[in-house]
Amino acid sequence: MDKLRILIPKGRIFDNVSRLFLEAGFPISLSDRTYRPSLGADWLDAKIMKPQNVGELLELGSHDAGFTGIDWIKESGADVEEIMDLGFDKVRIVAAVPNEFDEEHLRSKKLVVATEYANLAEAWLKNSGYKYKILRTFGATEVFPPDDADMIIDNTSSGQTLRDNGLKIINTLLESSTRFVVSRTAMADKNKRRRIDELAMLFRAVLDGRERVMLEMNIPKEQFELLANLPSMRSPTVATLYGDAGYAVKIAVKKHEVPDIIPKLKNLGALDIVEYDLRKVVM
Repeated sequence: MDKLRILIPKGRIFDNVSRLFLEAGFPISLSDRTYRPSLGADWLDAKIMKPQNVGELLELGSHDAGFTGIDWIKESGADVEEIMDLGFDKVRIVAAVPNEFDEEHLRSKKLVVATEYANLAEAWLKNSGYKYKILRTFGATEVFPPDDADMIIDNTSSGQTLRDNGLKIINTLLESSTRFVVSRTAMADKNKRRRIDELAMLFRAVLDGRERVMLEMNIPKEQFELLANLPSMRSPTVATLYGDAGYAVKIAVKKHEVPDIIPKLKNLGALDIVEYDLRKVVM
C-alpha cells in the first residue's frame, strides 16, 4: 500500500503537532537541517512545510494530509477536507490601527494596509467600504505603522504585541486554530481513508485523555447508594474488596470537575481517593 504522505507545519504549530503524534504513539524524529522527519511507522511519510503552504499542496494532490491553521486555509482558498479541529494554537485575525487613529481619520484617506493575509484583508476592506492599498508583509507586520502603514491585518493570541506597539484592534476578521486537513484525492482512496480515520481516532483519544483523569476510591458497604450518584463517562467500574469489606471504584471525570468532586466524595464516605492522568480515551 502507498504511504500516507503527511505535511507537518514548521514554526509555532510544530511543537503541539509533534506532541500530539508522540502521545498518539508516533514519536517524531527530526535531524538538524532536514525536512524529512521519521514518524515511527512504515506507512507514514512526513515532510516539514510552512503552514501557509499546506492547504494548496494538499489540493494539488502531492500530499495526503496535514496540519495548519484554518486562517491559512481560508487565505489560500484551498479545496481540502477538514477532519478535525485540534483546538490548539488559537489566534484571531484582526485589523489594528495606531491608538490615535479614529474612524473619521480612517475614512478620510486611502489606507496602506500591511498584512500577510492579502485575500482575507481584501475581502474585509472591500466589504467595509475603505479605500486601501494592500502591502504584503513577510512577518513582523506590527512594526509597519505608523510610518509605513495605516493599518495592519494580522494574527494575535492575546493582543499584547499589538498593544506594545501602540496599536488597537478595531475588528476581528476570523478566529483560527490548528486543523487536521486532508486532500479530497486521499479521501477517495479506500486504504488512505482508513489510515486517516485511524489517525483521527488516535488524535481524538489523546485530546479526550488530556481533558480527563481517573479517580479510584474505596467505598464502604454501608455507602453502597453512593455509587448511583457518581459521575462517570458511562457508569463506574466497581469491584468487591477483599473480605467483602466494601467496593473498589474507578470513575473517569473531566479535570475541571475534580476540585468539586473530591471533597463531595470524601464527605459522602469515599475513602483512599487516588487521582491519576489518562493517556488516551477512546469513546
